[in-house]
Amino acid sequence: MQRLPSIVLTLSCPDTTGIVAAVAGYLAARNCLITEAQHYDDPYTVTSFMRTVFHGNSPETPSLAELDQEFARTVGRQFDMRWHFHEVQRKCRAVVAVSRHGHCLNSMLHRWSTGTLPIEVVAVLSNHQDLRSLTEWHGIPFHYLPVIDGRKAEQEQRIIELFEKLDGELLVLARYMQILSADACRYFSGSAINIHHSFLPGFKGAKAYHQAHARGVKLIGATAHYVTTELDEGPIIEQEVARVDHTMAPDDLVTIGADLESVVLNRAVKWHAERRVFPNGSKTVVLR
Repeated sequence: MQRLPSIVLTLSCPDTTGIVAAVAGYLAARNCLITEAQHYDDPYTVTSFMRTVFHGNSPETPSLAELDQEFARTVGRQFDMRWHFHEVQRKCRAVVAVSRHGHCLNSMLHRWSTGTLPIEVVAVLSNHQDLRSLTEWHGIPFHYLPVIDGRKAEQEQRIIELFEKLDGELLVLARYMQILSADACRYFSGSAINIHHSFLPGFKGAKAYHQAHARGVKLIGATAHYVTTELDEGPIIEQEVARVDHTMAPDDLVTIGADLESVVLNRAVKWHAERRVFPNGSKTVVLR
């Protein structure tokens, strides 16, 4: 028998007894076979988070729309859940924003082109022309959206219009060296990931690695987080660090940091695209 397409069910709700049993029972009653399941109860927010991957086990399995409607009626409303059913094979449509630093973009496009990053890069946009050739070499449309003095709001509106035209689902700020306005941050709430060249909190702003070098740090790192109206204060998705020492020059730290940024951003984008990241107040739950 041909295996039916896989579906991922994500949900969060107030923690109580019977949640896992209700979800598993609902799927079993509809000829669905669970292939992956993660569950976490946060004792501090008293919230339950679940990610369940399953596929139909017979031709009589309900359609995605039917599953969603029946779930609302029999389980979702009973437990006051926020839930969503996603087709696993449908890749997240990502728009990547860059400036002049190309290491994160290069790493992401390599993983996208080899099929190891479960996204569809539908466009790259930039306020500079530097990374046009790299983007177009991969066969991806490049959109030059310069920031003209006093007209930043117009440039951000063009970004939003492009995102909507392309049916974008995720905006990836891959070293995009522009601060989004509060209005833009609200528009992209929960759907924009930024990479920060620092192990937050600390050493914010320009020349973070030079600041770190001047303080004689022993660890440097990178942080991927969701974009919010509070600069570099959004819910953290992933972080990574590397040990450094007094023998290294600032440029050595920059090189190590670039590798960290690429790895951390790719992880965060991958987990978001796989529906593993759940907002939880000012932080996130990542079910891996």
